[in-house]
Amino acid sequence: MLKTIKIEDFRGFKSFELQQLGRVNLLVGKNNSGKTSILEAIQLLCSRTNLEPLAEVMTKRGEYSWNDNQRINRELDVCHLFYGHEIQPDSKFYISGMNGDIKEAITVSIGARYFHVDDFDKEFNGESSSFSESEIPIKGLNFGINWTRGEETEILTFPLSNNSGFNLNYVRRFRRDGKKNPLPNIQFVTSSSLETEKMIELFDQIVLTTEEKVVEQALNKIDPKIQRIAPVSSQKSRYSSDSRGGFLVLLSDSNQRVPIGSMGDGIWRILGLALATVCAKDGYLFVDEIDTGLHFTAMSDMWKLIWDTAKRLNVQVFATTHNSDCWTSLASIAEQEDATEDGIRIHRIERGKNTSIVFIEPEIVIAAEENIEVR
Repeated sequence: MLKTIKIEDFRGFKSFELQQLGRVNLLVGKNNSGKTSILEAIQLLCSRTNLEPLAEVMTKRGEYSWNDNQRINRELDVCHLFYGHEIQPDSKFYISGMNGDIKEAITVSIGARYFHVDDFDKEFNGESSSFSESEIPIKGLNFGINWTRGEETEILTFPLSNNSGFNLNYVRRFRRDGKKNPLPNIQFVTSSSLETEKMIELFDQIVLTTEEKVVEQALNKIDPKIQRIAPVSSQKSRYSSDSRGGFLVLLSDSNQRVPIGSMGDGIWRILGLALATVCAKDGYLFVDEIDTGLHFTAMSDMWKLIWDTAKRLNVQVFATTHNSDCWTSLASIAEQEDATEDGIRIHRIERGKNTSIVFIEPEIVIAAEENIEVR
């Protein structure tokens, strides 16, 4: 479990540090204070040299361009990952953390790619003799990833395009098979929840296991009439990214199977949170704006689901919120449960400050009781 996180030159952070991390960590703060960027930084560290989460994050942010007129092939605009939104040779950002007693770190850097002397005549029409060794022209830029954990090291380097874009084909080409040095389970739930395809994929992993019952119980907390849930089909490509289909629920007061899209935003959100939590076993769960779609009366049940499941399955949770009911509901869990062993933490992120303000369990409980604002 991560105990600290340090971020340097990543997105809007020149230097930033999270300390006293617990089992469940709720990040609060004003808009544009960098809460989502912190989630992305920790996810990037935990993903090692796996590029798929990075590609998903940047695509959802719209940080890409098209490298052809047919709008088929996309390139990631990697400059937006770096502080100041600019890159040049030697630009880099750094993310590190203490995982127990072992330090993990990832450095992402931009390097120059130079012309080979044999290519000078071809590229510069015979003018190579006019260049001294210190004046060799830059052919382009490279994008490098260096991940370390103790004595383990993984390094990847990719050429950027003439527009300094990162070709998405590299993500597919270097997809990890997970057999050697497998990655921890990582689930990232955005503010708009998970897409239908992802929901079905996660549900397929828990069918006929004890975790399927956990998901049903979570839905039952929102609507006691729900008895069972099942995917309609494994043909995931049938559903668009904004569709809320793919699942049917059986209600105790009806003989009909009801599409889950008929049940409201709260049911969809809880389904995504429950699936992501149980499928993050021995890994990490990231949730942006965790309260989205949930009435304040459902938040205590949501936190109890996440806390109980995270303890049992060894999941470390990082979430964000702007909602007062959300953090006060977490305070009730901190008061009722034996939370001190693993820890429930609230971290207030303030723009311009290089560390978070940490509230531990007793302070969270007191703040809720005395109506002290922690956001």
